[in-house]
Amino acid sequence: MNTICGIQGQLLDVTVVACNKLRDTELFSRQDPYVCLEYANSRFRTRTCTDGGKNPTFQEKFQIPLIEGLREFNVAVWNSNTIKNDDFIGSGRVQLHKVLTQGYDDSSWPIQTRNLKAGGEVKLIMHFSGASNKHKPSAYDPYAHTAPPASPYGSMPPYGQPPPPYGYPPVGGYPYPAPPSGPPSYPSAGYPPPPMTNPYPPNAYPPAPYGQPYQPPPTGQPPYYPQPGPYPGRYPPPY
Repeated sequence: MNTICGIQGQLLDVTVVACNKLRDTELFSRQDPYVCLEYANSRFRTRTCTDGGKNPTFQEKFQIPLIEGLREFNVAVWNSNTIKNDDFIGSGRVQLHKVLTQGYDDSSWPIQTRNLKAGGEVKLIMHFSGASNKHKPSAYDPYAHTAPPASPYGSMPPYGQPPPPYGYPPVGGYPYPAPPSGPPSYPSAGYPPPPMTNPYPPNAYPPAPYGQPYQPPPTGQPPYYPQPGPYPGRYPPPY
């Protein structure tokens, strides 16, 4: 468990950033909210955000002197009026344990109405320089005093000067032979190509009619094909 001690008289920086989703106390116009902080006998008030409505923005910073043993303060939001009294929007408590131990807290704190209903939230950023859990380098910290590794590319030149030329060898300085300039040549084949043969002999004569031997026509005359005889029976066939 972390103990917090020795905060008497030290300053806590509190920045009131903004409010979100505030309860609207106006019926016909936009409300004018402002924020009040109260810590023991210390009281602080932001400026009035005219026509801020439900989401006013402040960005105001205060320094609160801390008191030993007091680990919270009150925050309240009011709506400023010119004729009647100011309207109460809501209030809440801000816990200081995180900022006193870690040195930083940027949480949003909810506020409630007098009837314990949700009244919105207040965004605060708090800083405390005397936090107990801040990281401090020690003799046993291997990364506290270690210099960053050197760059394998060497140091860069100052801004405005050209970089030094790289130490690559010129073209042709490699121990390997240079590639040929033209396309590669291939040796010709040592064997002639095989002859093209037709596995099927050419058909010298047209096919003979079915059932009759074929007689080649005489030289110089067109081929003769016998016509089939008449079919038996009458034509047209009777029905």
